[in-house]
Amino acid sequence: MAGRKKFDEGKGVREIARERVGTVPATKVIVSKVKKPPKYKKPPGEEKE
Repeated sequence: MAGRKKFDEGKGVREIARERVGTVPATKVIVSKVKKPPKYKKPPGEEKE
């Protein structure tokens, strides 16, 4: 009897939920704030840091 599978309640619930809801929408990439371009252009004469 070693190796006999037990019913996992959590897995069963998730299976039923997936059937009802359907596929989950794909994830969206969140753009890092560090890589975003500046919101406003700096006026001429100001130096870049």
